[in-house]
Amino acid sequence: MASNFSLINKTKGTLPRVPFARIKDRMLGEGYELSLVFVGDEESREISIRTKGKDYIPNVLSFPLNESEGEMFINPFEAKRQAKDFGRTPANMVAFLFVHGLAHLKGMDHGATMERTEAKFRKEFGI
Repeated sequence: MASNFSLINKTKGTLPRVPFARIKDRMLGEGYELSLVFVGDEESREISIRTKGKDYIPNVLSFPLNESEGEMFINPFEAKRQAKDFGRTPANMVAFLFVHGLAHLKGMDHGATMERTEAKFRKEFGI
């Protein structure tokens, strides 16, 4: 069912059961090629410094490579630390961040349109 999707876990942690490939296919289309990588604090911070010039530990970073290909990095440790502030479980927070990163890969910027799009897909997948 899932096409053009790869997942790499560079952390030693167990990943939550989230239908990543199905969510990707619904939001970006089956033809969109996505690489999802789970990284820890140090690597996510290094990626942020290298790509955005910002020294902090991000929860999610997404990078469109072209119109039909992108990559996303999620830090599950930062997601876990932030989950309570968002009223979410750590697993649900990871799914929430995944949807947020996909909206950015669709070319959206923060704002009402992005929030409506995210809410629609979170509702569809029970996030």
